[in-house]
Amino acid sequence: MRILITGGAGFIGSALIRELIRHTEHEVLNLDKLTYAGNLESLTSIANDTRYEFVQADIVDQSTVRAVLARFQPHAIMHLAAESHVDRSIDGPSEFIQTNIVGTYSLLEATRAYWQTLTEPEKSAFRFHHISTDEVYGDLHGVDDLFTESTPYAPSSPYSASKAASDHLVRAWQRTYGLPVLLTNCSNNYGPFHFPEKLIPLVILNALAGKPLPVYGNGLQVRDWLFVEDHARALLKVVTTGTVGETYNIGGHNEQKNIDVVRGICALLEELAPHKPDGVAHYADLITFVQDRPGHDQRYAIDAGKIERELGWVPEETFETGLRKTVQWYLDNLEWCRRVQDGSYQGERLGAIDNKELLA
Repeated sequence: MRILITGGAGFIGSALIRELIRHTEHEVLNLDKLTYAGNLESLTSIANDTRYEFVQADIVDQSTVRAVLARFQPHAIMHLAAESHVDRSIDGPSEFIQTNIVGTYSLLEATRAYWQTLTEPEKSAFRFHHISTDEVYGDLHGVDDLFTESTPYAPSSPYSASKAASDHLVRAWQRTYGLPVLLTNCSNNYGPFHFPEKLIPLVILNALAGKPLPVYGNGLQVRDWLFVEDHARALLKVVTTGTVGETYNIGGHNEQKNIDVVRGICALLEELAPHKPDGVAHYADLITFVQDRPGHDQRYAIDAGKIERELGWVPEETFETGLRKTVQWYLDNLEWCRRVQDGSYQGERLGAIDNKELLA
């Protein structure tokens, strides 16, 4: 297959591309705008493969996307391009509306125009796979409740509202125009190459630097954590074997309180990086509770039974094994982290990233 991936220089997108190039025979075109969160250094290991191509473009630019589609002739599109940080959406929602809603609309229209040029067998085989988030469902109040594919949408932040809107657009383009779509909604991802403003890499790097480890509110917010390489394998399973029109929730079966995630990282660092910064007796001493995020969802948890029953996917990593691999990766790749933190991974175009206390 020829697969076009939007947002392939991002955290999940780059993991997906590495999975595709390393473990399949598919050809991949990575279309990415290269905002602050897009990092081509995450794809260095496969960048010279003859089955991989990169095009810098904005999905809002419909004419450019149409030209790329006409040239590459993809059998499937996997749409991951999105603004995805909740705190940034609270501070400045405009970019989220533009990319996540207007961008998805533009991509759908460019895709529909391309799809209509295909033969009937090609139309039937084509797939538009929209990758979304469990945050569109809002939060859960009961300790045993789980998000299912039929859970009503109740987004809490500008980010999740914009993703909910994009989900609705994708379903409407199938219902109205017959575009063969698939949707997936995933829980919190973590793993190698995660942008350092997110909770797990932020805690790792702050701890190594002897900086405070900020935890929102009381730290009792619960998230279901999904190792990013497990997610990539699930996405590949959905785009190749999923049923058109269906939604699949992808979760890691790993519910954890935020404070326990931070403490778990500290415990691993005690083992893997015992030489601490001056003045730090224990990494956990750096934990600092900060004012809670406005509208902070208290619990997310996914019922991933459908994708297991229908497609045979289950995560390979437990939270313990995945977190250990993640901490070790950051310890082994501090130069990659430094280049993200000082902005040199994008040269002079954006300058240094403001590494605020922004949490997942």
